[in-house]
Amino acid sequence: MPLIRFGVSIEKDLLGKFDCFIKDKKYTNRSEAFRDLIRQELVQKQWKGNHEIAGAITLIYNHHKRELVNKLMDIQHDFGTVIISAQHIHLDHDNCLEIIAIKGSPKDAQKLSNSLKSVKGVKHGTLSMSTTGKDI
Repeated sequence: MPLIRFGVSIEKDLLGKFDCFIKDKKYTNRSEAFRDLIRQELVQKQWKGNHEIAGAITLIYNHHKRELVNKLMDIQHDFGTVIISAQHIHLDHDNCLEIIAIKGSPKDAQKLSNSLKSVKGVKHGTLSMSTTGKDI
């Protein structure tokens, strides 16, 4: 894709904060930082709309908790059209990390995430929102 140059007017103090942000995030230049911020907004817009999205759900739980694993598996089977992959990792004797790759509607992804995170015994859960890359 061809690059287009354009000017941006910005207050000196705000630019200084942006430059600190760029340095902290290890960007090599302002342009790439601007591009990433724009892409992030476009991804968030996809999640608010009816676009096909992609993402990941991560869960931390104690696998010794009675019936917890069965409940999590039952929920995942109910969302088989959204889940494209799952990985189970043993963190230590008690704790497991589950990473679930998803693709589908934002509504179904959020519903799945909420269903999994709310199961008694899940210590922590996150939904990482991303894109299929088609519309950005």
